[in-house]
Amino acid sequence: MTIRKIKEITKSQQTMEGAGVRLKRAFGNTSPEKYDPFLLLDDFHSDNPNDYIKGFPSHPHRGIETITYMIHGEMKHKDSMGNGGIIKSGDVQWMTAGNGIVHSEMPCQEDGLMWGFQLWANLPSTHKMMDPRYRDIQECDMKTLETDAFFVKVICGEYQGLKGPVQDIITQPSYFDITVNPNSEFRYELNEKFTIFAYILEGEGLFSDESEEQFGKDHLILWDQGTEVKIRTKENSVRFLLISGKPINEPIAWYGPIVMNTDDELAIAFKEYREGTFLKHKK
Repeated sequence: MTIRKIKEITKSQQTMEGAGVRLKRAFGNTSPEKYDPFLLLDDFHSDNPNDYIKGFPSHPHRGIETITYMIHGEMKHKDSMGNGGIIKSGDVQWMTAGNGIVHSEMPCQEDGLMWGFQLWANLPSTHKMMDPRYRDIQECDMKTLETDAFFVKVICGEYQGLKGPVQDIITQPSYFDITVNPNSEFRYELNEKFTIFAYILEGEGLFSDESEEQFGKDHLILWDQGTEVKIRTKENSVRFLLISGKPINEPIAWYGPIVMNTDDELAIAFKEYREGTFLKHKK
């Protein structure tokens, strides 16, 4: 086993998206090759309705997958395929935009805590124009493992024989919600060339064998290559999202909600959107 070393440590930054939703961006379209196959991770977390009430009205996507994970609160969604519903606390919406989809995500609440994440995962050129698909995953469909040392919720991928409800994704992603108890350790083995990062939600922990420095809330830990990551704690627990996947290693042409391989493909997508020929599917 080769314990991975930390490649980079950053902290999420305040920004605004949708119709005026205040959120923290862990990473985005600056140097996207670092996180390949992932493109963006946003953290929307507020108990002030002015920060989230305007939501994310209808907008297009092509060439990517969007994964919305709710910790607290409820979001109502609908899309151009006729899908709709409510993403409740603990639930996930996994949407593959493929050749094009238009969707919206709007809060179901007018007060209280809203906390969730949206992850964008890229699609390889062979799948960018695939048919769109949508999966509504309830918390009860996800496997969990609890030991004296840690708790793991498996959203996607596999941990110690527990498989998440989403499995057939080309980039072989894993997506875990993990809490490591005080004075404990968590390990995860993976393909040595896969990208892996952790985004810390609460508490603090040690994410490197080479240092006793602890990192806490809003920090993003990106590891270098290796076969295993190890997270340790001292007197406090730590909760984090652990996300990994197979790099695509292809050119990225990205503007707004659409990610393709070339500028010409981007131009075609926006031209089709303006002319009303963007959607290739029927309800």
